[in-house]
Amino acid sequence: MELFTYFRSSAAYRVRIALNLKGLQADYRYVHLVKDGGQQHKPEYLAVNPQGFLPALVDQGHVLTQSLAIIEYLEETHPQPPLLPRDALGRARVRALAQVVACDIHPVNNQRIIKYLEQVFGADEATRKRWIQRWVRDGFSSLEKLLSDQPATGKCCHGDRPTLADICLVPQVFNARRFEVDMTAFPVLKRINDHCLSLEAFADAAPEKQADAT
Repeated sequence: MELFTYFRSSAAYRVRIALNLKGLQADYRYVHLVKDGGQQHKPEYLAVNPQGFLPALVDQGHVLTQSLAIIEYLEETHPQPPLLPRDALGRARVRALAQVVACDIHPVNNQRIIKYLEQVFGADEATRKRWIQRWVRDGFSSLEKLLSDQPATGKCCHGDRPTLADICLVPQVFNARRFEVDMTAFPVLKRINDHCLSLEAFADAAPEKQADAT
C-alpha cells in the first residue's frame, strides 16, 4: 500500500491513525500542501487524485480517495481490530459523531476555503483565525453534548476502544489547538483526546512525528 499524505492534513492524519490501529504498513508519499504553490496541484499528483485532495491510498493498483471511504475500506478488508461497533445503532452513532467533524467542521476550515477568504474577501490572518475558531467551537459544542452523560461514551467516543469517531476527533483537536481554540468548554472531548494520544497508534500518527513535518 501507498499513502499520499501531508503531516498537517487532518484527513491524512485520520488514515494514518486507522492504518496504525489495524497494524498495516504503507509506504508514505509526501505531498506538501504549501511548497511549490501546493504540490497537490501538480500534474503528477492530479494523475493520482484529480480532486487534488489528500489523502489518497493505493492498494493493489487501485486508488482510493476520501478519508472516510478509505477507512471504511480498511475496515472491510482488514476487519480486526474493528473500528465500528457490531450493532447497527452503535455503528450509526459512531458514524454520526465522525461526520460532525468530517462533514460539518473540517470542510469549512480546510486550506482552500481559508485561501479563498484571503484572496477574494481580503480576510487578514486574525479574521481567518476567528473564522476557524467559530466553526470549530460550533461543532465541538455539539459533539460535547452528544458525548456527555451518555452510557455509550467511555474512555473513547464509543466505549473503551477507539473507533472511527476517535479517528476523526483527534486530528480536529490538533487543529483546534493550532488555532488557539480554548478547550476549557469541552472537557469530555479533551479527556477522550488525551486518552487516545496515550495510545501508540495515535501518538505515532501525530503530525510532529511525520518525516515531512516542517
